[in-house]
Amino acid sequence: MTARPNPSVFALDRLLRQQERKRLLRFIVCGSVDHGKSTLIGHLLYEAGSLYDDQLEALVVESRKYGTQGKEIDFSLVLDGLAAEREQKITIDVAYRFFSTEQRKFIVADAPGHEQYTRNMATGASTADLALILINAQTGLTRQTRRHSLIVSTLGVRHLLVAVNKMDLVGWSEDSFRATEAAFRDFAMELGDCEIVCIPVSARSGDNVVSPSRNIDWYRGPTLLRYLEGVEIAEGPRRSFRMPVQLVNRPSPDFRGYSGLVTGGVVYAGMPVRIWPSGQASSIARVVTFDGDFDRGAAGQSVTLTLADEVDVSRGDVIAEAGDPPIVTDRLSARVVWMGKDTLAPGTSYLVKLATATAKATVEPSLRVLDLDTRGWAAADRLFINDIGHCVLALDRPIATDRYGDNKETGSFILIDPESYDTVGMGLLEPPQGDGLSQCQ
Repeated sequence: MTARPNPSVFALDRLLRQQERKRLLRFIVCGSVDHGKSTLIGHLLYEAGSLYDDQLEALVVESRKYGTQGKEIDFSLVLDGLAAEREQKITIDVAYRFFSTEQRKFIVADAPGHEQYTRNMATGASTADLALILINAQTGLTRQTRRHSLIVSTLGVRHLLVAVNKMDLVGWSEDSFRATEAAFRDFAMELGDCEIVCIPVSARSGDNVVSPSRNIDWYRGPTLLRYLEGVEIAEGPRRSFRMPVQLVNRPSPDFRGYSGLVTGGVVYAGMPVRIWPSGQASSIARVVTFDGDFDRGAAGQSVTLTLADEVDVSRGDVIAEAGDPPIVTDRLSARVVWMGKDTLAPGTSYLVKLATATAKATVEPSLRVLDLDTRGWAAADRLFINDIGHCVLALDRPIATDRYGDNKETGSFILIDPESYDTVGMGLLEPPQGDGLSQCQ
């Protein structure tokens, strides 16, 4: 007797295939304290049907407990998961949530708005494709609005969605919205080549979040969700093959492979490569994965590579396309977001971790700091917590790097306190200011 196929199994397989075909958008929500970030995302998840029944029941109970919205649901409690956050009514940590619609999959990060937690916000922005920046229609742009916008643009986020929130508190005024939009676009001229879209919303009532608002009938653009579903994230510049070596793989005397994440381009058997910073030449013999040998590997894949020649390769080295080498240097010219409680000062030493390489770094005297009000650079003798600055780091050995605009993974690093092992800063490699990065062929 032939067993009948289980319809539920086919339905599950079909659902999984549908999810796999959907495009993924990673975005971060940021803005000043009390501009409504958590409320907006909570309402978005609610309207998108991404909350389970038990979550809704708990949300109702918590809303009554804290009473911030009277008898109505407080959607900010969906993301403000820590007890300290609910008691202080601020977001401390970055809260990540996954949700999906018919058109797209999303990973959303709710970033802290308080200046004290700017470093948490910078961490969340480092993996984002788009930044959703909230501005209170009553108060307009704030110092934190400018700070967050500068950080996300510094980290390479080129799509900025500006939600002018609390439109209900300004009587749904088009003039108020246009004034805020104009002020942001004027400020954003300093951010470089960014795509900016501004949408008027009310996170509390849900106006223009998922469905068009009758209260904002003068607005003809997309709702917040409609824009997120349709925005096209352009790929970065074409990147040559890079793979920082994470592990020298020796499961047996007959096999020596080099394992890591492909951070740019493609790799294939027979491809000429060089190992940096040494510059040794070889070619790829095999591209090995958990599922067996592949013809090629691409950016985003973890692979193990074997080489045709016996060469010296260690963790922290970079295997790169022979015709397009990385930058090999012992001095890094970088823009830095400083997160440490102690100041960054010339002569201080840290550990720098760039991809899989670690080296000792000493700060050179040429420090500069970005003034968030004038948007200009000024000489500085030190950087304080949450400052955005520029510095040159002298390393104890050469490492292989790229400029951040060419490859995020090999063009960015973190600074680590060598005593506490706390992460105290994050940096992005920039073109040299007279000196700093030098190319080795």
